[in-house]
Amino acid sequence: MGTIKLKNIRTYSYHGCLIEEGKIGSDYTVDLEIKTDLRKSCLSDDLKDTVDYVLLNKIVVEEMQIRSNLLEHVGHRIINRVFNEIPEVSRILLAVSKLNPPIGGDVESVTIELEEYRS
Repeated sequence: MGTIKLKNIRTYSYHGCLIEEGKIGSDYTVDLEIKTDLRKSCLSDDLKDTVDYVLLNKIVVEEMQIRSNLLEHVGHRIINRVFNEIPEVSRILLAVSKLNPPIGGDVESVTIELEEYRS
C-alpha cells in the first residue's frame, strides 16, 4: 500500500448556514489523503499505474464550488466522488477548513475531518 496526499488545496467557496455566506463566500483549504497500491507505479514509472493527483485536485475543486450548508456535506460528496471515479482508492482521510469563520470570535479556522474505507 501507499499514500498520496494533497495538502492545503485552496478554494474560494460559498458554504455555510448563513445567507450572507452564500453571497459573500469565504476562503477554504482542503487536505486529502488517499491509500492505494503504489507497487506497480513504483516499477513502471507510468501514470496509468497510479492515482492521478491532478484528478484528485479536480474533484475537490469542483465539489467545493457546489454550495452546502455544512462542511460535513461537501466533505461527504468529495469522498463519494473519489470512491466512484477511482476504484483503486481503498481509504480516504479528508479535512475541510473554513478560514476566518463568522462565529463571533477570533478563530483562525474551523475544520471537519472525515475518514472512510471502501466497503
